[in-house]
Amino acid sequence: MLLRRRIRNAFLCTLVVSALGAAAICLYVGGKLVAPSKSDVGTIPAGMSGTSITLVTESGIKVRGWHIPSADSTTTVILLHPIRGDRRSMLGRAAMLNRVGYSTLLVDLPSHSESEGEMITAGWRERHAVSAAVKFIKKDDPAHRVAMVGWSLGGAAALFASPLEVDAIIPESVYSNVTEAVHNRVSMRVGWLHHVVAPCLTSQFYLRLGVAADDLSPVYYVAAVDCTLLVLAGDMDGHTMLAESKEMYAAAVEPKQLFVFEGAVHEDLYQFDPASYDEAVVSFLSTWLDR
Repeated sequence: MLLRRRIRNAFLCTLVVSALGAAAICLYVGGKLVAPSKSDVGTIPAGMSGTSITLVTESGIKVRGWHIPSADSTTTVILLHPIRGDRRSMLGRAAMLNRVGYSTLLVDLPSHSESEGEMITAGWRERHAVSAAVKFIKKDDPAHRVAMVGWSLGGAAALFASPLEVDAIIPESVYSNVTEAVHNRVSMRVGWLHHVVAPCLTSQFYLRLGVAADDLSPVYYVAAVDCTLLVLAGDMDGHTMLAESKEMYAAAVEPKQLFVFEGAVHEDLYQFDPASYDEAVVSFLSTWLDR
């Protein structure tokens, strides 16, 4: 009887310790996922003429960026980088757009690179930087036209900030909701265990942000976009499934377009196929924006 009680107590103790250990690991991993990604960007690359700028969001966060104007341009394209990227991630797009006469504004989203911020929030708090960028462009000339290209996190932030006073939005490889995004990413690393691990991570959003993971769903916000929309996606993307991009497209209101890069995974679509990217994006902008 005594032996049986000891075995039972040992089992319960092991169970409790294991549960506490698993919870600690999940909290640690969750903390790493939202940890800031800071770095020094440096100066605007040679061959590009512009100025370094500082924006202040409505919450008082300072956001750094580059404003690269194009002579006589009546349109500026705001370029928003992916998670753990920075404004340099969008330089190829900026050069492409400058060549055809568009001004560009590249920003480091909050908690990235040289911008302030204590936590990466799946686009939720980053949306305030998007609004600040639009206000910066509109400040001197309210009639100036504004378009926006947001890659992954950047695109989610743009959708969370909508409706915006802009003329076109191009979300690239943007997840439909955070819950599915986490499951996709975890399943690529631990297989079927994502059914256990992912909920442990998504449950932390409310603890850390005060927002439930299910509410962090860009697909719920895309219908609020009151301008023309071009959804870009890779058909081999394991992080943001093509079905998610199609769901995003279906939820959007007209006018809208969908362009799929065949063979592309969750990667820089501009670098993957510059010619197709140029054709899709420049054609879209020139069709809907009168320069």
